[in-house]
Amino acid sequence: MAGKVMGFLLDLWISRRPLTGFALMAAAWAAFFAQMPVIKTAIDASDGAYGALLLVASLAAVTAMWLAPFADRVAGRWALPCASVLIALGMLGAGAATEWLLFTLMMVVASIAAGVVDVLANVRIAEAEEASGRPLMNLNHAIYSFAYGAAAMATGAFRELHWTPVEIFALLCGVTIALAWIMVEPASKPRPVPAAAARASVSVARLLTVLGGFVVLVAFLVEASAEGWSALHLERTLGGDPSEGALGPAILGLTMGVGRLAGHFMSHHMPELRLMGIAALLSAFGLCVAGVAPSLMIAYLGFGLAGLGVSVIAPLALALIGRTVAPEARLDAISRASVMGYGAYFFGPPLMGFTSEAFGLRAGFILVACIMVVTALVLLPALGRSAAAHPVRDA
Repeated sequence: MAGKVMGFLLDLWISRRPLTGFALMAAAWAAFFAQMPVIKTAIDASDGAYGALLLVASLAAVTAMWLAPFADRVAGRWALPCASVLIALGMLGAGAATEWLLFTLMMVVASIAAGVVDVLANVRIAEAEEASGRPLMNLNHAIYSFAYGAAAMATGAFRELHWTPVEIFALLCGVTIALAWIMVEPASKPRPVPAAAARASVSVARLLTVLGGFVVLVAFLVEASAEGWSALHLERTLGGDPSEGALGPAILGLTMGVGRLAGHFMSHHMPELRLMGIAALLSAFGLCVAGVAPSLMIAYLGFGLAGLGVSVIAPLALALIGRTVAPEARLDAISRASVMGYGAYFFGPPLMGFTSEAFGLRAGFILVACIMVVTALVLLPALGRSAAAHPVRDA
C-alpha cells in the first residue's frame, strides 16, 4: 500500500507542469460556466445571440489547436505558463464586459489560450511518460475533472457571498500568476524541432494520427451528448424536476473523474487497447441503459456507467499517439488528433437534436451508444494494428 501511495505521489511530481496547466484551465472554465447567467445578463444578450458568441469562441479554440505547435516553437519553455495566464486574463475581460463585442474578443483570447494549453499539456504528459516509463495521461485528465468540480462549487460559494464576476476572475488571475512558475520548463529542455521536420515526420504517422483522432472524436461525442442532453432527458422524458435533471451532468462529471483516476492505476496492469475496448463497451452499455431507463434511478445508473467508461478513452488514445510517433512528430500529431476530437462539439449537438426531433431522446442516446460499439469493435483494433506496425514502435 505504501508503495502505491509513493508511486502516486511520484506520478504527481513527474507531471506537475502539465497537471498545473490542466487544473488552472479547468478552474477557469468552471468559473465561467458557473457565472453564465450573470455574465449573459451583463452583456444583455438573448439566448440565441449568446449561443452564437460562444460558438465563435469555440471556433477560436479549435483554431488554436493548429497554432499550438507554432506557440511552442516561439515561446518554448514559457509557452504553457504564458498561455495559462492568457486564459485567466481573457476570462477577466469577459467578466468585466458590458457589451457583446468586448465579451467576444475576450472569449476568443481565452479560448485560443485554452486550446494551446490543452494541446501543450497533453504533449508534456506524453514527454513525461516517455522519460519516466510511467502512464500519466489518465491521472492528469482526472485532475482536470476534479479541479473543474471543485472550482464550480467554489464559484457558487463566492456568488452566495455576492462576489461579482470581476472579483472572482481577478482571484483566478492571481492564483494563475502565482502558480505559473511551476509550469516553466527547465532551461536545459531541448528546443522544439523545426516545423518542416515535424511535418515530414508526422506524415509518416498520418494513419495512426487519424485513427487516434477518430477515437478521441467518438469519446468527446459521448461526453458532449451526455453532458448536454442528460438533464433534458431526465426532466422531459422521465418527468424529473430541475434539481433531479441537474444530477445527470453532475453524476457524469463525478464518475469521469473517478474513472480516470481508476484508469491511471489500471493502466499499470492492463494493456491500454484492451482497457479502451472494455471502457468503450461499458460506456455504450451505460448510454443504452440511460436511453431505455423507465425511471430516474435507472437513468442515473446509466449515465454513471457511461461516465466511467468514456472517461479513459480520449486520454489513452492521446497517450498512445504520443508514445508511438517519433518525438519530433509528437506535438503536431497530438494537435491534429485534438482538432479532430473537438469536432464532436460541433456535429454532436445537431446529431442529437435531429435524432431527438425525429425519434425522441431515447433514440439519440442509443444511436451514440451504437457509434461507440463500432469504435470498440472496428476502430480500436485498427488503431492497435497501426500502432504495432509503426516504425517507431519497432525501433
